Amino acid sequence: MNIDFNKNNGLVPVVIQHAHTLQVLMLGYMNEEALEKTRAEGKVTFFSRSKGRLWTKGETSGNFLTVEDIQVDCDNDTLLIKAIPLGPTCHTGSTSCFGEETSRGFLYELEKVIEQRISENPEGSYTAKLFSRGVNKVAQKVGEEAVELVIEAKDDNIDLFKNEAADLLYHFLILLKTKKLKLEDIEAILAERHK
Repeated sequence: MNIDFNKNNGLVPVVIQHAHTLQVLMLGYMNEEALEKTRAEGKVTFFSRSKGRLWTKGETSGNFLTVEDIQVDCDNDTLLIKAIPLGPTCHTGSTSCFGEETSRGFLYELEKVIEQRISENPEGSYTAKLFSRGVNKVAQKVGEEAVELVIEAKDDNIDLFKNEAADLLYHFLILLKTKKLKLEDIEAILAERHK
């Protein structure tokens, strides 16, 4: 990764994106030292233009941004960091400096929660219990939810329909996990078909 810090007086803009939902969380600036610290510690550190010093996001609030991935743009003068926020990102208390959290992309967050429940197996977890029963039981549950969705589609109660659709997606994510697949794998097939 060769980043051109010379274009803007030693600073490059950094777009922070939620690693799971892909929502844009904030924009900041880094110099070389901030980038090195970010890589070394795994927490996003900026160069604060107003403070004139390095500033680790969350150093006072505890709302750190844990780094998942760092990418550089085609001109080598802007960074995209995918991170997991440990609390609100914006100083106003919002999820994002660009507005409140949206439900778009939440399936990826849910996929991570499902993975966590399966690996940690907390007492009383429906997800972990269903997963432990194996692919046949999970597939059966997906089938049941699909039938319930079809039944609700024939009626006029949109709230029941939306809830059955949500149940189907939730169980589908568990089924993907039993097959050692991710939602991203299915998206890739759809994207390839779109071409």
